[in-house]
Parts: sequence; C-alpha cells; structure tokens
Amino acid sequence: MDSDIILVIDEGTTSTRAIAFDRAFNEVGMAQSEIGLSYPKDGWVEQDPAAIWSQTVDVCRSVINTIGGADRIAGIGITNQRETSIIWDRETGTSIAPAIIWQDRRTSAFCESLKADGHEATVQSETGLLLDPYFSGSKIRWLLDNTPGARDAAKVGKLAFGTVDSWLIWNLTSGKVHATDVTNAARTLLWPLAIHPAEGWSDTMAALLDVPTSLLPTVLASADRYGETDPALFGKAIPIFSAIGDQQAALVGQGCLRPSTAKITFGTGAFLVANTGDTPPVSSNRLLATAGYAVGDDRAFALEGSIFNAGTVVKWLRDDIGLIGNAAESEEKAAALADNGGVYMAPAFTGLGAPHWDADARGLICGLTRSTRAEHLVRAGLEAAAYQTRDLLDAFVADGAPVDVLKVDGGMAANNWLMQFLADVCETPVERPDYAEMTALGAAACAGMMLGWTDANTWSERVVPGRRFEPAMHTSQREELLAGWKAALARTTS
Repeated sequence: MDSDIILVIDEGTTSTRAIAFDRAFNEVGMAQSEIGLSYPKDGWVEQDPAAIWSQTVDVCRSVINTIGGADRIAGIGITNQRETSIIWDRETGTSIAPAIIWQDRRTSAFCESLKADGHEATVQSETGLLLDPYFSGSKIRWLLDNTPGARDAAKVGKLAFGTVDSWLIWNLTSGKVHATDVTNAARTLLWPLAIHPAEGWSDTMAALLDVPTSLLPTVLASADRYGETDPALFGKAIPIFSAIGDQQAALVGQGCLRPSTAKITFGTGAFLVANTGDTPPVSSNRLLATAGYAVGDDRAFALEGSIFNAGTVVKWLRDDIGLIGNAAESEEKAAALADNGGVYMAPAFTGLGAPHWDADARGLICGLTRSTRAEHLVRAGLEAAAYQTRDLLDAFVADGAPVDVLKVDGGMAANNWLMQFLADVCETPVERPDYAEMTALGAAACAGMMLGWTDANTWSERVVPGRRFEPAMHTSQREELLAGWKAALARTTS
C-alpha cells in the first residue's frame, strides 16, 4: 500500500484534531475532541496535559482507521497552541502541574516588576517580544517556584519544559525526542530574535527569568525530521516531519511565503501575522517581532499582533450566557439588526493584547438602554473582533508594514456578516478561502516539503478558491462606529 497521506495533529486551545491530507493537500479524514479548560482563580487558565495527550491519541487512531490504516501515512505534521507551558519529569513522563495556557495572567505582577526595573527594552531587543504574562518564560519561572521540589529537580536536569508541540513529540516518541521548532521557541521569551535554529537559547533571558537552560528542548526548523512515533501507538513507526506554532502554520497555509503578505486567524484569539522576509522587524507600536517559519533555506521573520479573545466571545455567548444555541446563530442575530444600538463590548476577559498590552484590563459591555435586546449583545461581541483588528492594522501601518488585503481563516471566518463588517471597518478587502483549516494545512505543507510533494515557490503560487469581501460602508458611519469603540476601550483600560 502506498504511503500517500500526511496526518496533521492540530492541537488547539479548546480542542485537538487529527486531519488527513492526500498528495494534493485535500482533506480526506478528520476527527476532533474538545479539551476542557479550568479557571481556578481570576486570570488563571489551566489544562490537563494528560488529557491533551490521551485525546490526541484518540483522534489520531480514529482518522487512521478512517483512511485504511497506518501504512498509508507518509509522515506526521504538528501544529499547536503557542506559549502554553508544560513541565514534566524526564523519567516518568508525567507533568508536574497543570499546563498553564497562553491566556493565563498569573505572572502579571512579575512582568510589571521587570518593566519597572527597566528591562523591557532589553527584552524587546533580544527577543522581539514584550514583557507580558502571555509568553512562556514567566510561566516556566512560576511553575518552578510554586511546585514543591521543582526548581531543585530542574537544576539537576530531571525536568523538561515544552510548549504543546514538545509535549506531543516527547510522548509520540516515548521520550526519545525533546524538541520544538523555531516558531514555538520564539514565543518563550528565551529565544533570541532569530529564524535559524543554530542560534541557540538566550543566556541573557534565561538569567533574567531564572530559567535553567537544561529544561529547554532542542530547536529545529518548522520542516525537519523530529524522530518517529513509537510503533505501539499506531501500528508502525511514522516519521514526524513538521512542527510549527498555529499562527505561523496559518501563515504558511495561506501561502504567505513572500514579504508583505499577511493573514489573520480568528480562533480562540485572533492573530494578525505579516511576513517580513529575512529582515527582523522593529516595532515602535507594541507589535511583536517573531520567527515566521523555517523550511529548508526558505526562512522568514514576521510581525504579529495578538487579540486574546475572539472565538472565546462566541463561546461565552453560547455556553455561559446562553444567548445563542450555536456559533452559526450569531450571524443570524447580528444581521437581523439595522445597527448596533450603541452597544459595545470590550472582551478583555484575560486582559488586552496588542497594541494595548494591558494584563489587568477586564471586559465590559456599555451603551445599554431599555431597547437593548439579546441580539445587540451578540452583535457587540462580533463587532469587537473587527474593531480590535482595525487597531492592529493601524499599528501595522504606523510600523511601516501596511496590509493591503486581509487573508482570513479560523472558525469565525465562516460568518459572512462578520467578514463584511470586518472589510467595512478596516477599509480593507477580506479574502476567505473555501477551505478554512489553514493552520492544519500549513503544517501539512511543511511536512509535504520534507517529503518532496511541494516546495516553497509552488506553494506560494497556489490558486486558492474562496470569497472576497469589499469595503462598502460610508466613511461617516465607520468613523462613528470607531469613535464608539474607542470610548468603550477607554473605559476598559481606565
């Protein structure tokens, strides 16, 4: 039987999926399982690493059965929620504590203390990032300082740290491989601003954050050989050919392999990423300079703006407030209104990301009157994603990296009303591919480049079927809406 399938593990914040792609990069099988989050304290967000692993195995086995067995799989690609931090015992393979999710804000005070001591300029120069609880470095420090015996064990090499890709690779290879890729390493606050794995971890940042480098994984390219799976897992040893953070994976999936191309993914959060080529970007507007991808000799830096809460707003409206029965219903309710009724939502559930970077901000809804209905709240939640995107685009322009076309993907991109509103508010055409799973597709493309099924030039020139939304809103209406958003945001951050 020919090995003609790439199996992608797409491990997101709220679910894990396995997706099978054929040689033409068409989806031929998919399985998904939701993974719960816990919120033990205000601003804390955790997940069970064992559940991440066990549910990943389950969805992989499900897809393998669907496609006719493991012999058909030529290789595995991995894409993952970034910044989420796990530390485990090297001997037992057991995590020492729950995973601290990227949204978690428990290390705010520590990050603020480093800022107050004047360290942020050094951090930005060294890593391209800012001092914020979002990134892994302060999470690692917290785990070492708040888990009994952890720091001593780390000092003698008994513990391993990894983002979710590392955790999966360790388990897939039964502890033989402790590795990550350059895009995930670039989100730890411990990696110098670089796109070549040979650069190595930053001693400067390790000292500042008090993180022993013995914890840290080997760094490889996004498309590389990461070892083989334990044959006992799926019936045979399968090579792992790619690992890449979810937002960079979507950048690759959208074919943004040339400078000045960009995409935004609307998932749990929303992330605008622009390819800046081989030139490290420098932001004066609190955007992030980061690794874009590393595929053979084709490597790129990226400029990124992060919105912490996008799809979480729809999930909150559905699961916690009960205003909609399913995500698709949000489009119907928003479109049924002539306007937003002056209602705005600033969804700072876990603080605000770029360009504000306010870890202590909390969400609010304002503009309520007796005529406000449930539909207005739903619409306000959707509109917030567009307003925050406009804030990011304005920052990109100020940094000399304007975005002429917004390539969109992720769950919220299926909402036609929101995509038109996004184009209107941002004064920018929006292009949505018919196939929405750009994150998984990017990981598949990286693995495919290792297998020789495609290359960077061919991939970037792909013709992708989809729909284009053109701006159609009158200037005065747009300005009025943006003024209302700015007023709401000011209340959130005051």
